[in-house]
Amino acid sequence: MTSAEQKELDHFMTGLKKRNPYEIEFQQAVHEVAASVMPWYLQQDDLHRSQILERITEPDRIITFRVTWETDAGEIRANRAWRVQFNHALGPYKGGLRFHPSVTQSILKFLGFEQIFKNSLTGLPMGGAKGGSNFNPKGKSRREVMRFCHSMMTELHRHIGEDIDVPAGDIGVGAREVSFLFGQYMRLENRWSGVLTGKGLSFGGSAVRTEATGWGCVYFCENMLHHHDFELEGKRVAVSGSGNVALYGAQKLIEKRAKVVTMSDSKGFIHAPEGLTMEQWETIQELKEKKRGRLSELDEAGITYHAGKRPWGVECDIAMPCATQNELEAEGAKELVKNGVVAVCEGANMPTSVEAVEILREAGVLLAPGKASNAGGVAVSGLEQSQNAMRISWEPEEVDRRLQRIMSEIHARCVREGQGEERVDYIDGSNIAGFKKVAEAMHAYGAV
Repeated sequence: MTSAEQKELDHFMTGLKKRNPYEIEFQQAVHEVAASVMPWYLQQDDLHRSQILERITEPDRIITFRVTWETDAGEIRANRAWRVQFNHALGPYKGGLRFHPSVTQSILKFLGFEQIFKNSLTGLPMGGAKGGSNFNPKGKSRREVMRFCHSMMTELHRHIGEDIDVPAGDIGVGAREVSFLFGQYMRLENRWSGVLTGKGLSFGGSAVRTEATGWGCVYFCENMLHHHDFELEGKRVAVSGSGNVALYGAQKLIEKRAKVVTMSDSKGFIHAPEGLTMEQWETIQELKEKKRGRLSELDEAGITYHAGKRPWGVECDIAMPCATQNELEAEGAKELVKNGVVAVCEGANMPTSVEAVEILREAGVLLAPGKASNAGGVAVSGLEQSQNAMRISWEPEEVDRRLQRIMSEIHARCVREGQGEERVDYIDGSNIAGFKKVAEAMHAYGAV
């Protein structure tokens, strides 16, 4: 970046921080995109005069509301909820709902902003949005979760629709929560429509939706390795997390004969030096999805548990952070580089801190950003929308085939915009490819 480009970036970020004080996660997400696109953007006189960068970083609207619900003991509780409808230049707003005590407006704005470009990269007609609540479903009974979801949808239904805004699940919002939300939507609207994705297969859901983000991350990783003359088979992969993305990412890695050497949760990580077997994976899946237990409860030969630690010090060839934002920090990145990691493929949204990104880039590590590598989930959500609109249902093999093609096309777009002399800068490639499409659409609409 030239000094003039850096000056323009600094000026832009100063203004953005003034408009969005204390929203650290949102500022981080915007800075990454702006730094990538600024050299190209400054050459586009029409876009620059139209202030597309300033407009694309301002949400269309943020809806904030109270959700009041009743516990099993008859006590009244109230939580805060949001829907950030960020940009619908390419299609209806699309993005998940997150239930977690850490949810804030800043986090939802960062996730919604990322979603704009992630959805753009898929090639499907979807805008970017995100929503959720600081409600914590852990420790709540099924009936308490149901009452919360019904109360939340009582307000949310006014702002969504199959051609307006189509939410999905995210952290804390799985098939159970989507079902409760969808049931209340039908009761309030007196109609069936594809207004939510991630639905059950018996009422309009898509095959492979549960697996899509994890599988898609592996498909992208495989494309990235092949492009740089590496093979996935036999590689040691350190996976963080044990939720939906990590679980099914690990499953696909095992199927492709890679060695999954770690998984983690909020209390620590497990280490399997020889790689998890499919039987061990099935035990972990049952523990996490059915029993909602901790990895510390595992008692499997060849697996050791490390309390209070993250997996980045384990020797591996590939790291796949699949838990949450900024989980891979500078020290973890240094450990990975020291141990000779070849690639980092993000399964979560922005899981690598700014400092860690710089360390990995300087070391020449292939780094696939989440807006590209974890786009498989929203891609299959888009396919679910298509199936709902056509009143059909595709077989799992057909959905998986389409998912593989979409991830391959996303990789090709990243290569086209990020190819350097020796290797691809996937961060720049994904940001520029995603931004260009949205910016051109916004400019075509005029001052709206």
